[in-house]
Amino acid sequence: NIWDEGHPRQQTKMEYEWKPDEQGLQQILQLLKDQYPDFNNYLILILTKLKSEDEPTRSLSGLILKNKVKAHFQYFPNGVTDFIKSECLNIIGDSSPLIRATVGILITTIASKENCRIGLTSYQNSVACWIMKITTLVREHLVPFRRFVKILLRFLDSDVLDRPLNSMIPKFLQFFKHSSPKIRSHAVACVNQFIISRTQALMLHIDSFIENLFALAGDEEPEVQKNVCQALVMLLEVRMDRLPPHMHNIVEYMLQRPQDQGENVALESCEFWLTLAKQPICKDVLIRHLPKLIPVLVNGMKYSDIDIILLKGDVEEDETIPQSEQDTRPRFHRSRTVAQQHDEDGIEEEDDDNDEIDDDDTISDWNLRKCSAAALDVLANVYHDELLPHILPLLKELLCRHEWVVKESGILVLGTIAENCMLGMIPYQPELIPPLIQCLSDKKALVHSITCWTLSRYAHGVVSQPPDTYLKPLMTELLKRILDSNKRVQGAACSAFATLEEEACTELVPYLAYILDTLVFAFSKYQHKNLLIFYDAIGTLADSVGHHLNKPEYIQMLMPPLIQKWNMLKDEDKDLFPLLECLSSVATALQSGFLPYCEPVYQRCVNLVQKTLAQAMLNNAQRDQYEAPDKDFMIVALDLLRGLAEGLGGNIEQLVAQSNTLTLKYQCMQDKMPDVRQSSFTLLGDLTKACFQHVKPCIADFMPILGTYLNPEFISVCNNATWAIGEISIQMGIEMQPYIPMVLHQFCTRPNTPKTLLENTAITIGHLGYVCPQDVAPMLQQFIRPWCTSLRNIRDNEEKDSAFCGICTMISVNSSGVIQDFIFFYMFCKILHGFKSQVGDENWRRFSDQFPLPLKERLAAFYGV
Repeated sequence: NIWDEGHPRQQTKMEYEWKPDEQGLQQILQLLKDQYPDFNNYLILILTKLKSEDEPTRSLSGLILKNKVKAHFQYFPNGVTDFIKSECLNIIGDSSPLIRATVGILITTIASKENCRIGLTSYQNSVACWIMKITTLVREHLVPFRRFVKILLRFLDSDVLDRPLNSMIPKFLQFFKHSSPKIRSHAVACVNQFIISRTQALMLHIDSFIENLFALAGDEEPEVQKNVCQALVMLLEVRMDRLPPHMHNIVEYMLQRPQDQGENVALESCEFWLTLAKQPICKDVLIRHLPKLIPVLVNGMKYSDIDIILLKGDVEEDETIPQSEQDTRPRFHRSRTVAQQHDEDGIEEEDDDNDEIDDDDTISDWNLRKCSAAALDVLANVYHDELLPHILPLLKELLCRHEWVVKESGILVLGTIAENCMLGMIPYQPELIPPLIQCLSDKKALVHSITCWTLSRYAHGVVSQPPDTYLKPLMTELLKRILDSNKRVQGAACSAFATLEEEACTELVPYLAYILDTLVFAFSKYQHKNLLIFYDAIGTLADSVGHHLNKPEYIQMLMPPLIQKWNMLKDEDKDLFPLLECLSSVATALQSGFLPYCEPVYQRCVNLVQKTLAQAMLNNAQRDQYEAPDKDFMIVALDLLRGLAEGLGGNIEQLVAQSNTLTLKYQCMQDKMPDVRQSSFTLLGDLTKACFQHVKPCIADFMPILGTYLNPEFISVCNNATWAIGEISIQMGIEMQPYIPMVLHQFCTRPNTPKTLLENTAITIGHLGYVCPQDVAPMLQQFIRPWCTSLRNIRDNEEKDSAFCGICTMISVNSSGVIQDFIFFYMFCKILHGFKSQVGDENWRRFSDQFPLPLKERLAAFYGV
């Protein structure tokens, strides 16, 4: 093989010597000299037809042809050019990404050179037809060719070629009226490619485009209808200013589309409602159309026949069928953010993990059911309880139907509107929640799973009633479904139970033995995907019931299977992520009950951090030889160390003393990845509380790093750094004084601070004021107003107590700093009375005796304390 001749071994430059093989050299020279008449045809043949050859060889053939096009295209015979273009169109949807990329490069090169050979007008007509063919093929393979489309469109709108699109757009618009439905459809699809990018050529003809779109309103060709719907959806986002005069007719047009045959048209029309709901004019535009629109959306939320086939809807028991790897979504760890607990009953900031409609991964592609549910959800966010008169009559009918597909869609509707219509739904809960709980005993697995999801959306209403009303019946049925013989139902029930745990908290304590017995049995039968959900349910239970879990009988039930799994998993196994998160919550809840398991768990976490940092250092030094580590291993390990510190308290002291934890944490605090810094700052705060004697020698190194990240570029990082400083200040006392200027400067220059960060900042300021009142009190006037606002709804705890002590101490030093904010006197009065009530009269008397007489008089006069 001439390509292998003279290939060097691994040698140094001094050793390397190469001599050409004369025979090989002559073969290459002859190949370069000979120009076969059909050489270009052979190249395109190898690229497009010879699928028996390896892909790199085929791609190389295409790239050689691309270079010949760039250098000699003007000499290509017309027949050769047409043949190459035709073959490109035939192979544009090849299954190989490498071949598709090569074809895309070749097509754009041909398009750029073709303009140089023929007149501009004939070129534009030729390219217009060719682009329509390409666009049609591209749309059939949208994901692999999205990049190619962008390259092609950029070329057509370039100044170098005098913007051929300026005259091509009118040509496409003419094709809107073509007698062939296929040409009409392709023409609309081509113009649609230019809407979102606001291509200048289309914007110049936008009114003509809209006029020609409306002319297609009566077109009965499904592909034309689909493309018209796509165009109108994109125009909502790009040129809403042109649509208001036509909105009534557009809405009526869209309402008719789901009545047509074919889910594709119905799906595109449904996208319109989803997009319109995000526009300011939505409420006024749609209000009179709701009686027609709501039934259309509700009808679209039924499973299609294809959905049921893909979901294996006729299979009720599948727990013994092994799970394939692709059944499990990749999972990414999220670092813990320190947040304060609140007393108010309103809905808190929550993650969106439970908001996704409970559909299987096998139909994870966007479909009419998901789009209809999403559209109903956003409309509920626009109209809230105003939507209920249009939905409730439909719901009552759907939930009473015997056809499971219809009943299932009604349950989905009920769950979809839960969040945004919650207040209006409260009166109807007695007649809706009990039947929903009964649906958990339905024969169909798909009904079970959607019912679990919907009931989880009403968990707040469930726990607001006496336990016997809803909580116990729902808990009982969910635990049965957790042991269901259908994997899909297992996962849905386990996820719903985790949501119920969050809402019920200590209401679950009387039932812990029953709950743990069920969950541990589920652990023995769950396959991989549901195990991830199981870990979340166990962790959430631990977070919700806290120290109530620290009983020998509960520990004996729970810990052995978790530790067994812990020992089975290797350090490189990403299944460690959810298990480590779970153990972090369990360790915090069990407190001293976790002591028998803490040493090996602690040491493994330290090893994970150390290995990750070492791998990162090697990668930074020699990127070509060492892969970058997956830092999620380090993040979850840091979070579990934090859980151990919080749960074990002073009992962790010996483990810290015998390890290099603080050295590793010093490196983590400076890591480039925000999530690593976020977790390391949380760990620092908890180690400060648990064993400050080991942290104190490092404070001079730690504080400048914490100060660096008080700028809220990354909110969660800043939040945890702020909290850690507050914990350090309590332990440092007056020795915190050198760091006060650095910290206060950052705290007082934060515009638009998020709620959680503002609360932790207020707590930390209170701590700083408590230990160094003379240094913090002069700035009292700058922060007293947001301080009062931030802390008024935080649940009473030790951190809030010490913050109150701090603010009172600062007022005693600088009472004039608070007097000017008269508007907040009443609010501060409530805070003081709450604090006085919590600490008791005797403690308050001892504390207030330290106040100067003028301050005592002001507090008595203004606040009555």
